[in-house]
Amino acid sequence: VQLQASGGGLVQAGGSLRLSCRASGLTFSRSVVGWFRQTPGMEREFVIGISRSGDTTTDAESVKGRFTISRDIAKNTVFLQMNSLNPEDTAVYYCAAAEGYYPSTYYGDYNYWGQGTLVTVSS
Repeated sequence: VQLQASGGGLVQAGGSLRLSCRASGLTFSRSVVGWFRQTPGMEREFVIGISRSGDTTTDAESVKGRFTISRDIAKNTVFLQMNSLNPEDTAVYYCAAAEGYYPSTYYGDYNYWGQGTLVTVSS
């Protein structure tokens, strides 16, 4: 199983980015998918997740109203749309997948991880 995250980069505060997570060896329609982020010295933080059915999403309070998650089953890809970015959103972003029906907010519940993509938001 491989998860390939991409789309990170440098953006100014107030801007937007869209991250992608493509899977091989795993079908997103049979998995829950979560996005996490991590800054140096900090624990990996849950950002947003999508249920196995794709009809339920869960997001952290810090990103409510700004980040959305979606998926393209045909492309076996999950997207993280990030709007109204601020410098506090600067982190390495990871996608992760797990069995189950609803996304957990705990990183230990995920079996598969992408390599991470760096998002830097300048003020």
